[in-house]
Amino acid sequence: MTSKLFSTLHIKNLVLKNRIVISPMCQFSAQDGFANDWHLVHHGSRAVGGAALIIQEATSVSPEGRITPEDLGLWKEEHIEKLQSINRFIIEQNSIPGIQLAHAGRKASVASSWNGNKKLDENQGGWDTVAPSAIGFYDNEKPPIALDKTGVQKVISDFKAATKRAVQAGFQVVEIHAAHGYLLHQFLSPLSNFRTDEYGGSFENRVRLLLEVLEAVQTEWPVDLPLFVRISATDWADGGWNIEESVQLSKILKEKGVDLMDVSSGGLVSHQQIPLGPNYQVPFAERIKKETGILTGAVGLITESGQAESIVATGKADLVLFARESLRNPNLALTFAQELGVDVPWPKQYERAKIG
Repeated sequence: MTSKLFSTLHIKNLVLKNRIVISPMCQFSAQDGFANDWHLVHHGSRAVGGAALIIQEATSVSPEGRITPEDLGLWKEEHIEKLQSINRFIIEQNSIPGIQLAHAGRKASVASSWNGNKKLDENQGGWDTVAPSAIGFYDNEKPPIALDKTGVQKVISDFKAATKRAVQAGFQVVEIHAAHGYLLHQFLSPLSNFRTDEYGGSFENRVRLLLEVLEAVQTEWPVDLPLFVRISATDWADGGWNIEESVQLSKILKEKGVDLMDVSSGGLVSHQQIPLGPNYQVPFAERIKKETGILTGAVGLITESGQAESIVATGKADLVLFARESLRNPNLALTFAQELGVDVPWPKQYERAKIG
């Protein structure tokens, strides 16, 4: 069978062997930002399992930008060595290592999911959070500190420095996280950005920080390697960021050299109303792709091989990113290939188990 899902995709100087990507998924398993053997096995097993690109979980550009105290970080040189080792293994499996650089903003300083996902105070190992405006995610929590001009410049500098370290660590794709209610998304949305300076108010002002972060990242990121941006296409809330603004932003990002929009949604406000269902976010990726011409990645309750094949074959998106389904099945790509009747190479250590 000829499969679009298992066709190659050229982006800059890289060739993805198929259109299956492992989404960045927080593992809450780091100490002081350091990766360890859990991350080696987690990412490595999915590279062994046939995915073309493995994107490392939201990796904080600063200590205060972590979602939880157990998040990965890239704010100091010492973080690089273990990541180099993990990336070497991924590349040895004919897969590509990517990284998502992030700052959680007001959604930082919370406990990991299995420890209640609640806001942490200083006595619990938490810290003061920052945001575009002093508005908390929940009304009853301590509000974040509104970033002043110095704070904004620190965010930009932190992204720049983390990008330089990402290059040293051997990552071949970088993704800027501007989705799911984290700091850059907080600046984009009028529901969290009440600023009256050049970073608030109009669309042009609300996208300014993301564009300045992009410019800083590009000063360190090789021009021949892919650069992605993840956005939430809509806040799923009245008066919030919406798909029309996402299309407008995607046009600008394409003009400025972004290669692919990783299109998710939601996460900004607690009162969001998300109509969950298979493919529920795919129409956003499709619209951005068709109206701007930029490459897009589709995410969200995509669990079956035929479903993923259809998304790519009908031109709704160029890549499909898998999160929970890849947790259930690290060998997702090998499984999908068999289901679609496509013969792909298996790791030689596993060939005896290959069917057909």
